[in-house]
Amino acid sequence: MTWSQRLLSATFITTGILHFLRPGYFEQIVPTALPSHRELVLISGVAEIAGGVGVAFAGTRRLAGLWLVALLIAVFPANINMAVHADRFASISPALLWARLPLQGLLVWWAYRSTSASPRSSFTAP
Repeated sequence: MTWSQRLLSATFITTGILHFLRPGYFEQIVPTALPSHRELVLISGVAEIAGGVGVAFAGTRRLAGLWLVALLIAVFPANINMAVHADRFASISPALLWARLPLQGLLVWWAYRSTSASPRSSFTAP
């Protein structure tokens, strides 16, 4: 397992757990047009944890990477919603909320690249 895969796994497991520890924060991010904000937050938390755990095992890594790519694409509207309604998130600079949007593409690339069948990462563990 590469260092990149370890970090990816830990990142998504941690973020998924935060959905359960601070659901109210994540509920604010969900676009108002969607129903059942609490349930969507909890489901996405489970999805992040499952993806992170899947990355940790060679047998499920590739599928988990694709799962995380799909998840990142699915939650992107929430990130847009957060940037558009920056006034709801006074503790975060609006510029940071907008700057964060292109970073989602980097996360997609990271999840895909680090879980591909033959990673060419220089972060391979000894």
